[in-house]
Amino acid sequence: MDDIPALLASLPARLSAIPERWAASTPEAPALHEGGRHWTYAQLRHSVEDAARRLRELDVRPGDRLVVVGENCALQVALIFAAARLDAWIVNVNARLSAREIDTITAHSTARRVLYLHASSKEAAAHAQRVASSAVTIDGMGELLAGPLNHDAVAEATQPGNEQVAALIYTTGTTGHPKGVMLTHRNLLFIAAVSSKLRGLTQLDRAYGVLPISHVYGLASVALGTLYAGAALFLVPRFSVEGLLSALKDDGLTIVQGVPAMYARLLQTVGGSGTPLPTQLRFAYAGGSPLAPSLKHEVEQLLGTPLHNGYGMTESSPTISQTRLESPRQDDSVGAPIPGVETRIVDADGVDVAPGQPGELWIRGPNVMAGYYREPEMTAATMRDGGWLNTGDMARQGEDGALFIVGRTKELIIRSGFNVYPLEVETALNAHPSVIQSAVVGCGTADGNEEVVAYVELDPRQPVTLEALQAWLAGTLSPYKCPSDIIVMEALPAAATGKILKGQLRQMAQQRKHH
Repeated sequence: MDDIPALLASLPARLSAIPERWAASTPEAPALHEGGRHWTYAQLRHSVEDAARRLRELDVRPGDRLVVVGENCALQVALIFAAARLDAWIVNVNARLSAREIDTITAHSTARRVLYLHASSKEAAAHAQRVASSAVTIDGMGELLAGPLNHDAVAEATQPGNEQVAALIYTTGTTGHPKGVMLTHRNLLFIAAVSSKLRGLTQLDRAYGVLPISHVYGLASVALGTLYAGAALFLVPRFSVEGLLSALKDDGLTIVQGVPAMYARLLQTVGGSGTPLPTQLRFAYAGGSPLAPSLKHEVEQLLGTPLHNGYGMTESSPTISQTRLESPRQDDSVGAPIPGVETRIVDADGVDVAPGQPGELWIRGPNVMAGYYREPEMTAATMRDGGWLNTGDMARQGEDGALFIVGRTKELIIRSGFNVYPLEVETALNAHPSVIQSAVVGCGTADGNEEVVAYVELDPRQPVTLEALQAWLAGTLSPYKCPSDIIVMEALPAAATGKILKGQLRQMAQQRKHH
């Protein structure tokens, strides 16, 4: 994979070329599996073409944003490719988000339409009930519900080649304000191509698609990476250990990608790594949060194959580095940068640090986003001269080029592969009449995951139970953002300026965890 210029030159103009290519060369090859249903590449292409026709009838135009509320299913994949055919921007939103969160994303993206994949997600069906929706049938895939047309939506200009924006992926920023990351067809096709090549994917592979396609890891690396190679994708709306065990046994999976917490739950359920599972796996991969070497070792024993590790972020589509198929590692490295991606490790002044020393990680390559939608200041704060993206993460690089993530310059908490920003949780807590102030920190767990821990100062004149606070948060936040612990303090530790000393709280959370 040394010839990156040739790879880039070979990338098509649109994501929709993926099913078209395989439908032309191997039409009967399996493409998608969902529950008991199966689609060949020819059938997928047919449904994509019908979905594109339906979207035109719904008055979705080139440059429009199309919000799709759902969970992993074949119809979601068809809509991604159909939007690409129209030059519309797909905005995949997990149906498990709260109504407030979905409304915020819809408003910020000024979506032309919102589609609800109600047949495969009861949460999507519930969201559809809040609006006037009409049923639309996609031939070969089934029914969806279309929300009303937004007449005020302004279509963005389309770009030549594959620099057109393909997907708008929302992450909630440290301000608690959602950030829409603009990823181009080139960004996503580059990651799909590199991801499939580094995994050595062939058309005989069968990959497990349980990571949410509404997140960039599930979209680019898993879904698009698998289909780019002409392999088969087994779509699952949400993770369960029983579902994974069944898929390993009955579906002959050869590729599994997940987050460390998923593997930890697998180990916990089967009672450890003492009895290896009989599988056809040739590749297992973890990403999305730190992978503890102890967990890695146990999972490798259980699955009988190396557990590869990697690192990325939404703004880099997402992959920045990963360990290699031919040289698995035993440490906690996230591997070498993927081909085509350059890295710098710098100090606070943007000067390269000495080899092996930790610093802030900057990256540059074909995977770097086009920017944050409608947020030029935020984009400018993240990008650096020369096309470099400041990841905001602290890393060091080994002599062999492998990266080690040593910390975060931001306060981001990664819980089961999902991003949680403390300020958003604090804002929700502080809105409760009994809460004077709050501070939210991450607390590392033994399996490499992080828990969300909230410290609160309460108003004694307005008593409230912890159960009531949890219920309050459950009404406004996604479940993964809700704290696992809420701890009441008479006064939060603060500096003379009044700034809460979160470093102390993080230490307290870790100490509490170990007692």
